[in-house]
Amino acid sequence: MKELKRASSLWAKKKSRQWSLFQWQAGYGAFSVSQSQKERVREYIRTQEEHHRRLSFQDELRALLKKHEIAFDERYVWD
Repeated sequence: MKELKRASSLWAKKKSRQWSLFQWQAGYGAFSVSQSQKERVREYIRTQEEHHRRLSFQDELRALLKKHEIAFDERYVWD
């Protein structure tokens, strides 16, 4: 995960000046997606900025974890 974060940060910063200050949060989460949902995920990513104007990332993650019955402790989830 460390290498993926490093490589993607370098890629983003080389891609455009607007990403020059980009950095990942300290931790990470990983989720799998089935092949049948690939286009739905792409659309979600494409409209993510607009989507998070209506629902915060934190609220969305809480709902996702609860929906899939994944236990979590808020003290360790957010930076």
